[in-house]
Formats: sequence, structure tokens, C-alpha cells
Amino acid sequence: MGGPYDHGVVNVRRMQSGDISAVIDIETEAFSSPWTEEIYVQLIDQSRVELIVLEEEKAGIIGYAVLWCILDQGELANMAVSPEFRRNGLGTYLMASVLETARDRGVKTMYLEVRDSNETAVELYRRFGFSDVGLRKGYYQDPKEDARMMKVVL
Repeated sequence: MGGPYDHGVVNVRRMQSGDISAVIDIETEAFSSPWTEEIYVQLIDQSRVELIVLEEEKAGIIGYAVLWCILDQGELANMAVSPEFRRNGLGTYLMASVLETARDRGVKTMYLEVRDSNETAVELYRRFGFSDVGLRKGYYQDPKEDARMMKVVL
């Protein structure tokens, strides 16, 4: 799936092993407890996980998402867009692609956890129909914070 945005053309595709270092760079910028390269290497060929990258024609990999698919349930485990490409609608584009992939995999209900203070992400998820289903106290570290649990029925 591809399409234009304000500054160029973007494409969403499956992550390949050559994409991992770029994903780690984004992961490290976006999260205080980033996943390691070894985790992505282990996940890349797993049938129950969809690893998706957002690629811009000039800049290369500028975003990614990790989607667990187990039977008819999915979990958005990770999603981020490079800081310099945020606020351009690319998170929305990536999220739409994640949900399309989930539907293609037969996912009926999708879950996610997000830092309670991450209002930008919460608003994005709400636009896609996610609603609050609970709170995990002290779930995140660095800084310690609650996780808002959200779900959507596809």
C-alpha cells in the first residue's frame, strides 16, 4: 500500500531483516525502554506477528508497527514514526495499514496499551474506534506510569 503525503511518497510493507537497524533507531528515539535488535531478529519470521514498516521514498524507513495475531485477537505491541515525520498524518496512515493487516489476518478484536499521558497516541487510537477497557498501574518504567488499555472490534 502506498500513497502521497505532503513531502513525498510513502509505502507500507512487511519488515525485512535489512530494515531492523532503521527500526531500532526509531524505537530508541520513541521509547524509554526500546526493544533490542535481537528481539526483532527473533520476530521477523514468526507466523503470529506482523512486522510493518513505513518507508518514505527519499528518507527510507520512517515508521514501523508490531502486530501480534493470535486466532481472532490482535495486539498492537509497538508503533512509532520518526520524530521529524510526525504531525503529517503518517501515524494515521500507518494505523490504517495495521488495522487492514489485522482484518486480513482474521482479527476480530484488537488491543493495545499506551502510556496514560500519551494524549497524541490516545487521540489517534480513539479516531480508529478504540475505547478504554482498563488501566495497568505502574506498567511502564522510565518514567514509571500507568498503561491505558484500549480495544476495538473490527
